[in-house]
Formats: sequence, structure tokens, C-alpha cells
Amino acid sequence: MRPIIDMEIEAPLSEAALRAQEIGKGRPGTPTGEPLPRPEGYGFANYGTVFGGGSTGSATRGFSPDEWDRQLEAIVADMDRANIEYGFLCNMLNSEIGDIHRKHPGRFRMFALIDPMDGMRGVRELERLVREDGANGFRVTALSNCLPASDRRYYPLYAKCVELNVPVKIYSTMNYANDRPYDLGHPRHLDQVAVDFPELKIVAGLGGWPWVPDMVGLLARHPNLYCDTSAHRPRYFAKPGSGWEMFLQFGNTRLQDKIMIGMSRYLFGCPFEELIEEYSQLPLKEKVLDKWFYHNAKRFFEGG
Repeated sequence: MRPIIDMEIEAPLSEAALRAQEIGKGRPGTPTGEPLPRPEGYGFANYGTVFGGGSTGSATRGFSPDEWDRQLEAIVADMDRANIEYGFLCNMLNSEIGDIHRKHPGRFRMFALIDPMDGMRGVRELERLVREDGANGFRVTALSNCLPASDRRYYPLYAKCVELNVPVKIYSTMNYANDRPYDLGHPRHLDQVAVDFPELKIVAGLGGWPWVPDMVGLLARHPNLYCDTSAHRPRYFAKPGSGWEMFLQFGNTRLQDKIMIGMSRYLFGCPFEELIEEYSQLPLKEKVLDKWFYHNAKRFFEGG
């Protein structure tokens, strides 16, 4: 089996992380003291309408500390069976990063989530998380805070990432939460950041769909800009009319060194092996698959 680095594995939600997730999926901006009930299917609830099942896909309960440990151990066992060297966890709290590293050294990478409204306090906390708890970078979630990645309030955090030599992962795709702009994650925001911080290593999470031509152009334009395939089912990439045609064409040729795989197994409820097989069936050269699965991420994060 080929070695794999998975760009998106969901951490088991602790009870505290579940509360934080619920807050993060609330109203954009600052609500009034007595907010009115929201219309049915509004905001993040619209994901259930769009994708079916009447659910947002969010967890409904958080795990106690003992359950949380067992869930994480089960994920590691699944990774071992699929030959996943390490994976990038999402949905954990900043306060959980150090503990996860101590319990499972070398198996996970984690990007800290910092509120850009916290100014220099946030910058200092990012540095502490990297230096003391082993955080592996910074993530931008415009979907939640409604501040696109090019907003100047992120800039002190980007500068600190350059200083610490850690990357930033930026949410780069359309969203379906119909209480906020659909294009908060448009790839155009990546361009301004890459222009202003040419030394910053950037991962465009979720591949830029449906603005795939923009994403392809920007990957060719900026040397330190890469992307991952998180949150998209691989079997659909090669479907005619899916919008991924240019991504596959250039990802198999000119941009074969710029793409990393995020399997997002939690979204699809299937084993790692099933998603690995779907990627293997894409019309990609074997050497390109090796790069997507492993070598591009290894070089980007470790210089190897």
C-alpha cells in the first residue's frame, strides 16, 4: 500500500468542543440580547436541505474524556490499517492540541483557530500554541466568522505564521449557509494574501469549487499556494459536468505537485479504504496519485 497523509480527519468532539461548534454555527456577527427564533432551514441548517436527510451533518453529542480517548484510539487504528502516516485533525479545540500530541505523537497535525478580532492577544496566543503545544499552523474559517481571508484583521496572524515558519489553511469553497454571503471562501481572497505575504505557505482547503478555474490559475500563479480536496467525494471528480474537469486536467500535469488529498471520511460514513480506492480509480497517472496522496504534503509540511 502507498503511504498517505490525510489532510482532513475529524477529531472526536469533546463536550466542550461540541458547545463551541454550536456557538460557531449561530448567527453571523453579534446578536442582540434577545434574538428572535430563526426561520426553519435557515443558516447552517440549510446544509440539510441542500444535501438531504434534514440534517446539518453536525454531531449531536460530545464525548466524555474517557470516551474521547477511546474514539481517538479507534481513529489511529483505522489509520494504521489504511497506511496513513499522519492526518490533519479538524474540530478540536486549541486547548486539546497539546494533549493530542502527547497521547499520539507524530500521528496528527492540527491548525489553531484564532479570532482575528483579538488583535495582538490572538497573535501571542498563536505563538504560544505553536511553541508550547505543537500547533502546526493557523486556520481561517471565513464560513464561521464571515471575514474573508483577505481581511486586514488576519494580517498580524499571517505575519506571525511567516515568522514561525508554519502554514495557514484557508477555507476556499462556496458555502450553503444562507444567512451569509455565499462567496466568503472565494479563491480571489487567496490572491491578495499571497501577493502581500509571498513567503507564507498557504493551503486552500476544499479545492475552490465551484470556482475551479480561478483555483487552478492561482495555483499556477503563486509558488507557495497549494490546495487540498477535503469535503468532496472523490468518485465525483471525474463525472462529466461536475466542474472539476480543469482541476483533474491540470492536477495530472502542470499542477501535479500542488494538490493534497483530504479524505473527510466523517462526511461520507465509510472506511478510509473505500475513499482510497475511489481516488485510485480517477484518471490520474500513478506517479501523480503518489504525489497527491503523500509526497506533496510531505514536501509542503516537512520539506522532504
